[in-house]
Amino acid sequence: MQTRSLLTKDNVPKIKKKAGIWQELFKNRFSYLLIVPALVYVFIFSYATYPYLLIAFQHFNYQKGVFGSEWIGFQNFEFFFKTNDALLITLNTVKLNVMFLIAGTTTAVFIAILFNEIRSRLFQRFAQTTMIFPNFLSWIIVSYMMYGLFSTDFGMINQMLTFFGMATVNWYTKAEAWPWILVMMKIWKEAGMGSIIYLAAITGIDHSLYESAEIDGATRWDKIWRITMPLLAPTIAILTLLNLGKIFYGDFGMIYAIIGDNGVLYPTTDVIDTYVFRSLRQIGDPSNAAAVGLFQSTVGLLLVFIANWFTRRYFKEGALY
Repeated sequence: MQTRSLLTKDNVPKIKKKAGIWQELFKNRFSYLLIVPALVYVFIFSYATYPYLLIAFQHFNYQKGVFGSEWIGFQNFEFFFKTNDALLITLNTVKLNVMFLIAGTTTAVFIAILFNEIRSRLFQRFAQTTMIFPNFLSWIIVSYMMYGLFSTDFGMINQMLTFFGMATVNWYTKAEAWPWILVMMKIWKEAGMGSIIYLAAITGIDHSLYESAEIDGATRWDKIWRITMPLLAPTIAILTLLNLGKIFYGDFGMIYAIIGDNGVLYPTTDVIDTYVFRSLRQIGDPSNAAAVGLFQSTVGLLLVFIANWFTRRYFKEGALY
């Protein structure tokens, strides 16, 4: 007995063809228009500047341009590495960035966990706004605020010391204190904004895990330590790896705005970026600055690769690739 197929030409389900990239762009053209300014910015200040890396190996002449200037090999790198302060400046850069990274990451994670534990929505919004606001202040404004705190004659801290019968301190001559002061200001200004990423990762954790732990009698601390922190660890590792690439870059905007040309504080606060900027003002040779910038980028790239290799070997969830 023969059976007729129930599938006919009319009732066979039609398979929708996958839209091409141009169809996708046209269909969501208004959404993609939003990223055009960011793409233009990245292209101009990132990719379009690659040919200018050649300046690091030239005696650059503004009239002859990039492809017409004299090639001098690695002589521009000697400008930095043969100076007496090269080792000190490099160590200052690494030390400050390591302090910023450890203190900033720890504080941002701590703030994110606190925000997640707040039950009052109104207070949570107020606290988040308060913590994020300093990020929108420029370092110039922050430097004047710090002068109001640490000024020898009128600073609030010295006035408090005088009130308690203690001697005033000339903070702007105490080089050993400024790495810690810079770390505190870095945390105050940027930790609130940094906590947003960690808070987003925390809110993405399956809430049923907390409910199950609560049924088993887990306290708030147990849930933080045994659920939140292990599941937050990959995000912490990835962001730390990304920040390692900038470990040889000093925060020029911060340090120059606060320290400026105060030579007394150079032994502990002078970093590669501020040193190159001062040299560029005095010498006026962009080739030297390009050589140092290329050195910073190369070392940062190598650090990211090495750190990612170790992370992938011992903690795969936290690796970049």
